Amino acid sequence: MSEDKPWKSFTEQLEILKSRGLLVDNEPAALDYLDRIGYYRLSGYWYSFRQLDIRLNDVGKLTHLRLDQFIDKSHFEDAVKLYVFDKKLRLLALDALERIELSIRVDIAHLLGEQDIHAHENSALFHGHFSRQVITKGRDKGKTRHQLWLERYEHMLIRSRREPFVAHYINKYGKLPVWVAIEIWDFGLMSKLYAGMKLNDQLVIANKYGAANGKAFAGWLRSLNFIRNVSAHHSRLWNINVLERSAVLQDDVFWQQLNNARPFFYFCLMKRLMDVICPNSSWSTRFYDLLDAFPDVGCKAVSLGDFGLLNDWQKWDLWEQN
Repeated sequence: MSEDKPWKSFTEQLEILKSRGLLVDNEPAALDYLDRIGYYRLSGYWYSFRQLDIRLNDVGKLTHLRLDQFIDKSHFEDAVKLYVFDKKLRLLALDALERIELSIRVDIAHLLGEQDIHAHENSALFHGHFSRQVITKGRDKGKTRHQLWLERYEHMLIRSRREPFVAHYINKYGKLPVWVAIEIWDFGLMSKLYAGMKLNDQLVIANKYGAANGKAFAGWLRSLNFIRNVSAHHSRLWNINVLERSAVLQDDVFWQQLNNARPFFYFCLMKRLMDVICPNSSWSTRFYDLLDAFPDVGCKAVSLGDFGLLNDWQKWDLWEQN
């Protein structure tokens, strides 16, 4: 194993970057950014500025290795501009995802609550794979997925007991009806419960948002939860490799061209859902404006193609502006 990396002062960190060819136009500002944002977080934004070594390995396959040296005309300030762009993109994602999450929570609670006011605890209201099939391997062996969901729900309930509305319902009724319980679910808990609903119930909600079926909509929710977690934890979003991928849609030629490993695909899903939930929102206009402000990086190592943007996306009905 290699020795641990030694601690470096902000000045030493900046000198290392300069020695590798990163141009620093304003050193006091650069030191301030290292102090406030941190070397490691910023490194995700100048990573694409590093020289790329492509060669054949011993078995004849191409390998791609980022070198420590930077491409010519790589500027520290460009990495900061990318960071600021990404921060605004994360906030835009969270704005849409908050509205999406709230709307779908209500859909689930309203549909299930009509069947049982404590529907989320009633295993009979969910399909067998979720409520009856027992996990046979791993640390959760012997439990159903609904039991695991309830354990997570109980954990959230314990954390929320001091909330006045939770305390009121617990003290008066003993437990929460589903339309109150939704207020303490996070996006992940919501998406897992939706995936466990009976197929006909899933379809009612999927149809509202234009998904082909419940399985497709459950995939959308898993992917959007991934985007939400990246955004909420201040991680790099704009060119991330999406790990929880929804299936590519075949609705039109634009959907068919999209890369479901890139974030733009999921902003398109957000737009589709936002058009149902709040069609008069300015969200898409703010998205347009943000993409117009994508930084012009001196080394030309990055572009909105890394985001997954299509060249003619503005001609798409989905993104048509009034």
